[in-house]
Amino acid sequence: MAFTSDSLTIFLAVLEAGSFSAAARKLGRVPSAISMAIAQLEAELDLPLFDRTTRKALPTSAALALESQARQVICQLNLLDAQALQLHQGLEKRLTIAMAPELQTGPWSQPLHALAQAFPGLEVEVRSASQREAIRLLHDGTVQLALVFERPGIDERESFLEAGSQLLVAVASPRHPAGMQGALPLPEETFAEQRQIIVASGNPTGSDPRMVLSRRIWLTDSYLATLELVHSGLGWAYLPQPLVEPLIASGALAEVRFDNMASRLRLWVDIIWIKPRPLGLGARHYLDSVHKLFEKDPPRA
Repeated sequence: MAFTSDSLTIFLAVLEAGSFSAAARKLGRVPSAISMAIAQLEAELDLPLFDRTTRKALPTSAALALESQARQVICQLNLLDAQALQLHQGLEKRLTIAMAPELQTGPWSQPLHALAQAFPGLEVEVRSASQREAIRLLHDGTVQLALVFERPGIDERESFLEAGSQLLVAVASPRHPAGMQGALPLPEETFAEQRQIIVASGNPTGSDPRMVLSRRIWLTDSYLATLELVHSGLGWAYLPQPLVEPLIASGALAEVRFDNMASRLRLWVDIIWIKPRPLGLGARHYLDSVHKLFEKDPPRA
């Protein structure tokens, strides 16, 4: 094999430095060793790589043609070395996070950018799961972290990090009785009979009970499906404020009006993990990034 990690390093060093002696100083070697390594590489490739007729090592057309690929290979080798070191330091092969659907349009994905930069070789999977399903996946070991709404009780098996809040807005189509402009606020007994659309595949009890207000329920497995059903006038739904705010402003959706409660529901968010199960380097980095993101979040009222 002509190219090795060492010969690639020397080849690129000579290209960058412009001479064997300068490359030798850069690599901490003697010039004769650099010259010999390049000569051996040229012999194995049967290609002249540098013109030695001057004091400088001028790259040939063959060397210039190989430069881009050589840099890519060195970059991949460096990434491989870095990932091997990170694995030795506790980096998991894959980080899997279960996230309640209501939280997918929020700031919690921002720390993933920092995670991708810090550990480019780490596989990350974000699963959409109802509150109850996300916690089940956490406890059976399928996921390492679960991003869910805060629960009233404390499970001694879990650790958690407070991660801000999400504002949910009750919305309906302007053609729906609950969203018609100028309509009277819906009384509780009437409102309970209005169809509510919930993102909770298979079981409405999988959602946070604070978001289930109607006796008539339709279920979907995604917010795009929920949004489409609401927009078509088939029911109302609690949807994340970042998702619906522009649609309310444009008139495509309207806020539902209740006569005994506000149409907006703010729920606090926790990231939870299992105490006896050590977190990997990626999970710890994600938690640290989330903590920094929300450390200036206003205190609870």
